[in-house]
Amino acid sequence: MSADMWKQLGDVGIIPVVVLNDAKYAEGLGKALMEGGLPAAEVTFRTDAAEESIRILSSKFPDMLVGAGTVLTTEQVDRAVNAGAKFIVAPGLDPDIVKYCQSKNIPVCPGTQSPSEVTEAVKLGLDHVKFFPAENSGGLKMINAMGAAFVNVKFMPTGGINADNVTDYLKSPKIFCCGGSWMVKKDLIEGEKFDEIKEMVKTAADIVKKVRG
Repeated sequence: MSADMWKQLGDVGIIPVVVLNDAKYAEGLGKALMEGGLPAAEVTFRTDAAEESIRILSSKFPDMLVGAGTVLTTEQVDRAVNAGAKFIVAPGLDPDIVKYCQSKNIPVCPGTQSPSEVTEAVKLGLDHVKFFPAENSGGLKMINAMGAAFVNVKFMPTGGINADNVTDYLKSPKIFCCGGSWMVKKDLIEGEKFDEIKEMVKTAADIVKKVRG
């Protein structure tokens, strides 16, 4: 199940990392993501609206790959999955969360930053991890350097990824997808500027097509 999910996210290429303070924006945002060509969203569990937003996105857009991000507890895993999340992303490597997701056959992508953390992830049976915060932790050079040692591990860099540097990241064979929020900024969402979001999403989707065909 996990391998299939990572392939699907890899096919999308850029995963919009979404912070929603009110679930009323979820449907308009989902429509912009689908029409723009990035049918995926990592909805961060930083807000009270996250759970309901996941529920709305999952029910209104069944073809969208909706996941939960910034997951810090197993209780949040349950709430996210019950709301319809198809995958779990964590900012750090918590073995309890990883094992809990594995026991329930839920794809999980924990955050890593160092060779030690990637080693721990491999020990837990993972071969896809998040690299966070990407730009502040050495960026692409760090991923490629670590990737040389961890030949079977693929990374999802998140944090500081934007329209200017995402092409370089996507070109690396060590990266299966990138997480980014530049096309789903808070002011655009809360201003309901969904046409503007759609255009930025389209531009991001075009970058993926150009790099990966």
